[in-house]
Amino acid sequence: MNADLQGLLDREAIRECVYRYCRGIDRADEAALRSAYWEDATDCHGAWNGSATGFIDQALPKLREGGRRVHQVNNIAIEIHGDCAAVESAFLALQAPASAPGQETFLCGRYVDRFERRQDEWRIAARTVVYDWIEERDRPELACEDAALFGRRQPNGGAAPSDPIYALLHEMRTKRA
Repeated sequence: MNADLQGLLDREAIRECVYRYCRGIDRADEAALRSAYWEDATDCHGAWNGSATGFIDQALPKLREGGRRVHQVNNIAIEIHGDCAAVESAFLALQAPASAPGQETFLCGRYVDRFERRQDEWRIAARTVVYDWIEERDRPELACEDAALFGRRQPNGGAAPSDPIYALLHEMRTKRA
């Protein structure tokens, strides 16, 4: 295959993996989170510094307790070196955990990732999160929100998440089968 075309395909696969991680965090989708990392990956993520599996294991209960989280990535810079890539993804995140009604945290930073391609698949092998901005705010109006207006999380790791994106994906995949 043409090297330029392969480079584009590799970059798109890396971007899709970064987006899958964000969906996994925001929807408490364990399968999406785990599929973004290699099983032996590491993650230095704020107070957590260890295996990516350990990060996911300690994060999932917090994600499943409810609240709201929105992660957006932009300015994804990808430099590929054979089967490895240096990837820097700027992120913005808003977090309003159920355990602290009326509180939100605004985060800005960068995911600094070493991606590896193994058997034609790109995933994170090592992640370091660099925080460039953290702001905690009181938002008493959030404590009275109408939960029906907001996206839903995967309930307790169940097999059938209730967020509308999963219903759409299921419908499309069923029609194709």
